[in-house]
Amino acid sequence: MIKQIKYFQAVVRCQNFTRAADECFISQSAISQQIQALEKDLGVKLLLREGRKFSLTPAGEFFYKKSLVFLNDFERLCSETTRIAKGVECELTIGYLKHYSGDELQETIQEFQSKYPEVFINLLSGTHEELYEFVRNGKADLIISDLRRKPSAQYVNYFLTEKNFYAELPVNNSLSQLEILTMNDLKNTPIIIISSESQRYNEELFFREYFGVKGDFIFAETLEEAHLLVSSNKGYFPIEFNQPPQSKIFRYVPIFNNGVQIFRKYFAFWRIESTKKFLEEFAAILKNHF
Repeated sequence: MIKQIKYFQAVVRCQNFTRAADECFISQSAISQQIQALEKDLGVKLLLREGRKFSLTPAGEFFYKKSLVFLNDFERLCSETTRIAKGVECELTIGYLKHYSGDELQETIQEFQSKYPEVFINLLSGTHEELYEFVRNGKADLIISDLRRKPSAQYVNYFLTEKNFYAELPVNNSLSQLEILTMNDLKNTPIIIISSESQRYNEELFFREYFGVKGDFIFAETLEEAHLLVSSNKGYFPIEFNQPPQSKIFRYVPIFNNGVQIFRKYFAFWRIESTKKFLEEFAAILKNHF
């Protein structure tokens, strides 16, 4: 009956038997027969057919809404049961940077879970040094971070992408009217960095050495706090994009140093001796989304 419920949901969602059949990889006649079989088992009419069109009966509308909840609960029950049976091999813990703001990780998790619903995904966030510690001590199976030290032979260093840096500024800030910004232009404007209190020294050191930051630092605990600090004109937030978004609140101005736009390379890292399943598969899907 589970398959029949999925077919029924597809027909209602697509509002068309042909499109629903294509989505479910079966013929139109087969999906129609399956829904008729479902109606027979239930002893009620779910759909009123009117030529090529159809509408939901009151019972059909009730069944559709409740079946969405039921199927979600059923799939979670199956996934959790499988995870418990297989143990930690069916878990992946992924670490990502606190300042990460893209959609790539969310898209990767969604695609990965569609292929491997039995794998439970845990998530951790942290600064570069915190993530390194997570993967070093086994708290994370895979981390997504930038490369700040010489690559170690103990880890797989899987290149994901290279992103350019922009200064996020409020649209009413005069610096936001410039086409590009240099560290000299920004020397009197505080830089806003996301970091836990224990890692503030390391993050400040990195940004002074790598960016050539000359001004003061303001530290935020979360991405949301960083955006709020920018909107209240407390400073600028360095943020990476392949292509900056359109915004009515912020303007994103490229940051240059020595005539070149500053960029950062991102990698997925995991211990080379790890026997965890799915690590390489997760990394490959992640790279495709980046």
